[in-house]
Amino acid sequence: MAKRNRQIQLPGMDVEPPALAASDTRASTASAPPENGHVAAAEHTSMEAAKLLDSTAGPLSLVDRSIWVIDAHALIFQVFHAIPDMTSPQGQPVNAVYGFTRDVLFLLEQKKPDYLICAFDLSGPTFRHTLFSDYKIQRSEMPADLRPQIPLIRRVLETLGVLIVELESYEADDVLATVASQTEKLGGRCVLVTNDKDSRQLITDRTQVYLVRKNAFYDAAALAADWGIRPDQVVDYQAMVGDSIDNVPGIPLIGPKAARDLLNQFDTLDAVLENADQVTGEKRRQNLIAGRQQALLSRELVRLATDVPVQIDWRAADTSRLDVGRLLPIFSELGFHSFADKARAAAPKPIAEPWQADYRTVDTPEKFQSFLAELRAQSAISLDTETTDIGPTRAELVGLSFCWQAGVAWYLPVRAPEGEARLDLQTTLAALRPVLEDPAVAKVGQNLKYDMIVLRGHGIRVAGVEFDTMVASYLLDAGERNHNLDELAKRYLDHETIKISELIGAGKNQKRMDEVSVALVAPYAAEDADVAWRLRPLLAPRLAELGLEPLFRDLELPLIDILVELESNGIRIDPARLHTLSEQYGQRMRQLEVEIYGLAGHEFNIASPKQLQQVLFTELRLPVVKKTKTGPSTDADVLETLAPQHPLPAKIVEYRQFAKLKGTYVDALPAMQNPRTGRVHASFNQVVAATGRLSSSDPNLQNIPIRHETGREIRSAFLPGQDGWRLLAADYSQIELRVLAHFSQDAALCEAFANDQDIHTLVASQVQGVPLDEVTREMRYSAKAVNFGVIYGQSAFGLAKQLAIEPEQAAEFIDAYFKRYPGVDRFMSEVLAECHARSYVTTMLGRRRAIQGVRSSVGRQLNMAERTAVNTVIQGSAADLIKLAMIAVQKRLMREGLAARMLLQIHDELVFEAPADEVATLAALVAEEMSGVSPLSVPLKVDVKSGATWADVEPWQA
Repeated sequence: MAKRNRQIQLPGMDVEPPALAASDTRASTASAPPENGHVAAAEHTSMEAAKLLDSTAGPLSLVDRSIWVIDAHALIFQVFHAIPDMTSPQGQPVNAVYGFTRDVLFLLEQKKPDYLICAFDLSGPTFRHTLFSDYKIQRSEMPADLRPQIPLIRRVLETLGVLIVELESYEADDVLATVASQTEKLGGRCVLVTNDKDSRQLITDRTQVYLVRKNAFYDAAALAADWGIRPDQVVDYQAMVGDSIDNVPGIPLIGPKAARDLLNQFDTLDAVLENADQVTGEKRRQNLIAGRQQALLSRELVRLATDVPVQIDWRAADTSRLDVGRLLPIFSELGFHSFADKARAAAPKPIAEPWQADYRTVDTPEKFQSFLAELRAQSAISLDTETTDIGPTRAELVGLSFCWQAGVAWYLPVRAPEGEARLDLQTTLAALRPVLEDPAVAKVGQNLKYDMIVLRGHGIRVAGVEFDTMVASYLLDAGERNHNLDELAKRYLDHETIKISELIGAGKNQKRMDEVSVALVAPYAAEDADVAWRLRPLLAPRLAELGLEPLFRDLELPLIDILVELESNGIRIDPARLHTLSEQYGQRMRQLEVEIYGLAGHEFNIASPKQLQQVLFTELRLPVVKKTKTGPSTDADVLETLAPQHPLPAKIVEYRQFAKLKGTYVDALPAMQNPRTGRVHASFNQVVAATGRLSSSDPNLQNIPIRHETGREIRSAFLPGQDGWRLLAADYSQIELRVLAHFSQDAALCEAFANDQDIHTLVASQVQGVPLDEVTREMRYSAKAVNFGVIYGQSAFGLAKQLAIEPEQAAEFIDAYFKRYPGVDRFMSEVLAECHARSYVTTMLGRRRAIQGVRSSVGRQLNMAERTAVNTVIQGSAADLIKLAMIAVQKRLMREGLAARMLLQIHDELVFEAPADEVATLAALVAEEMSGVSPLSVPLKVDVKSGATWADVEPWQA
């Protein structure tokens, strides 16, 4: 059989090796959860099954065949430490699963192995522990967020059909060595996927090591350049040098250079020891003589076993039998949508029922009158718009689509390429206005907020929003990252929609929608309205079944109207003020450049990580904190860690902060100013944060640093929209801690809020054991860190790092906190116990989030799933309250006929503009409505401030 016909085919996978950190992952490797040793594929799940194979189970020859063996735990730890936290839709940590899967798919697609094997470590002692009981005694416990990912990784491999090999008393490295040995005997070529230095002893003409992060092979030449020795000398070299990570003793004071020189002189360890009396240097000579037994023991510890008693089922390792399509369900479960799309492309296509659709173009007055007569008879319609811009306040209307019967939809073009039929814009909108503004006609759609803002810009205020498929999907699957119509059609209707890129293209040649022929736009636009209409009867029952219908009807749908108001209003900015700040920040950056060059001793490109690595770690010899594929990391955490050791890192951090603020806000905001309104119109995203909080984008106003002087300077460029008006900001005070007090019913917390005490000062006083008037600023800061950190599972190590104290001191602080506030401890335990039993948590208003990975018994240190569970209950309930407040305040503004307008929602803060003579009325109204939205067992406190700019707002005094 030709090789091309034997390899797995992954149509369109195009998987790239991820750019992850390339640290020595074996330094962190801990044992996997206990399991029986076995050789496993989809149909081989035990060592006994493997032993039943006769000698003909494998091919007679592996000549010209490539056998790739993955050191699973080495790769797992590598990606776990390199990829930022990721969670599945159920709240499970999945960053290691994602990275490991991406690497496996990359190997299959790009390296095309004929055979693939994954070697795992098992827990428990190995044969090396019988030689030396303290072998690997210093290895740390597996991180809490990694442990639940190991079974998921095994599921991916078993579902795909990759052969898994593991054996009690042996390490994965020994499996790699045995497979390499057998491969060579059978005439094949073996590639070991690992960055473990032990594997270098296995390098031969037919066995190589592959470093996936570098996408490079490591062979004898690379070893000679790196260690200056041959592969057959690696064991002897490591026996002398030892390994502090694995607790291999080696010979005292014999380091890499000395070991290399000795092997170059004497060739082998045995010869070195036999000629120890000839070695120059009295101390070295004595160490060699005295360390003889340690060296011989170390050699046995580092030598990999090439005769592990396991029989490889070569048929199960053959990649031609792998089926990536089988991974589709698990990819969907884990939220790996890009992988799922590619697995879907690789899977056999079932014969699906054809998409039945009758899409009609209404492009003449006669057709429009006939359409209008039918439209006016409907009690519910699906609505969608096509426009010239993704920004709704900048967009011009190109067309509208409607649907009220599955499979039948209409498209009304009002803009089109020259020479094509279209309807008159103003005449069409005037005729549609009574229906669109009638609250008795239920409106259905996908992301209706966008359509409503577009139509509002054309003088129409849509009323009667009854169902938004995007919001419904979000409530059903809050952890899902994607709720767009293409995804929902695929997920619920098994339908591939027409993609917009097929119409307008991409990149420099991208067209506007009004430049695309109506014949192409019509089916695309009509399909959008049709799909939303078909989704409603599928999603609505699920909302009711899960108890989410009241939240959907009473909170999230009414909120759409409020967000339309906010985004349409926008907020006025002062370009002249921003220009001044741009010059000031630029000058400060130039000053910092001079200071940085002075500290470095020469000029270099501060924005270049490579050049900064050279300065920090080669020239200044600062310690390497962590590594990436391009060398030592220079990220913010690293620079802050290094700051106490040298002034340069702190200067780099400051320079980067000014560069980021200048680029993200000071220089960017004027370009975002709408020329028609003179305002920036941020988008408030309702379906992004899984906790229920709103997020802001284009621009993201939530990331302006609040407590930093630069943040105040940037906020000074935000103004009321008219002369004689003022801004008013209303902020919930410590709302999450108040929610915590309500849920936990902790007596001390509830009493503190009932008495309007400063909770951070009180906690500091009670935990530190000092009177309130003796609480220092540092004590209060520490208490605040505990209040907002420990309740979300922050470890003693994390708190110690944040407060720059010893972990032991941080642990004492945490223990004292929970002893003083037992209700908090009890509440967290109850939340986690319920989540473990039900696999989901709910907020105050019934918002629901599926979470898996919560343990049955939880200590102080929470894993990611457990932190997510507690965070969702508290932060999600706070999000519910601010949304209720927005609805209540807007209703009151409308009812009382005030000119004041709501402009922004930033975390727990609402920002308004109002005429100066309305500020007193507005302040009282907002405080009353925000504090009264929900009957908590502790009072909600609202801080109201007013000023001429967002930076100038001061506490309002009636």
